[in-house]
Amino acid sequence: MRRGKRYLIPLIADWSLAAVARGILKVLRLLPRETSIDLVGRAGRRLTPVMPRYRTAMKNLERAFPEKSTGERRDILRGSWDNLARTGLEYAYLDQVFRYDPDDLDVGNIEVSGVENFVRLRDQSAPAIIFTAHLANWELLSICAARNGLDVTAMFRAPNNRFFANSLVKARSRLMGNLVASGSGSLFELAATLERGGRVGLLADQRFKGGVLVPFFGHLADTNPLIAKLARQYNCTVHGARAIRLPGHRFRLEITDPVDLPRDADGHIDILRATAKIQGIVEGWVREHPDQWIWFHRRWRFGKKTRLADAARWLEDKDARKAH
Repeated sequence: MRRGKRYLIPLIADWSLAAVARGILKVLRLLPRETSIDLVGRAGRRLTPVMPRYRTAMKNLERAFPEKSTGERRDILRGSWDNLARTGLEYAYLDQVFRYDPDDLDVGNIEVSGVENFVRLRDQSAPAIIFTAHLANWELLSICAARNGLDVTAMFRAPNNRFFANSLVKARSRLMGNLVASGSGSLFELAATLERGGRVGLLADQRFKGGVLVPFFGHLADTNPLIAKLARQYNCTVHGARAIRLPGHRFRLEITDPVDLPRDADGHIDILRATAKIQGIVEGWVREHPDQWIWFHRRWRFGKKTRLADAARWLEDKDARKAH
């Protein structure tokens, strides 16, 4: 009986929260799309001090930007919640939020930088990895790829709320390519995609317990080395891609040239240094638009003490480079 209650109570809570969210969404959809998105953005900005993990986010900002004042960090966090609230509501309008016509750029709201890299990835038969981060509305990258013939198998983490998860997967599946939920078996599906010459999309800005320790904003962060490991195993090109939110409900999507990943003495991709280089690229993106990144994750919480060997190796190499 107690086990049933422990299962039933969270289920009811998840259903209730999802029902409230659907009700609010119905009301917001009575308004013009851009008006409702602006409304939730302003609400996210105003409610920032009472949002979950406010203190965690401010500590993260203090660690990342020690040179900024408390007021400046708070402004960044307000922008972050503004962006996240907009992104959340944009899921209800994904088919309308993305308006891109490569033959008539004046009719859409999307700018694309690095089109030549996009075309090269679309037309090549060799495997490739595309990494991105939780910046602006990052889901638009997958929509752009699917709409323009670039087949990407993207891994995603489903929300904890199962009712949100169901509706989110449905919304994504209609507009994006092949989606793989993180968890048991996901790595095998990604590996199989690369094995047959496909493209894989991965987020690269989350903490990964038991990963390798590499610098992120000047502090060592436990990081998933999966991108570097897959690139090493399949000797495939790696590109970065990001979304940038612009004024007037516009976006710019960028895809980089192939990233030149560090290699060891035998010519193989060096897992630790390659992971550090990818994190350096992500850090550069976040520094350009800090108010468009998600700051409330515990990004710098260390994993097991045994991982400190990786950190020591990195710091020794860093000191050696300074000496030269």
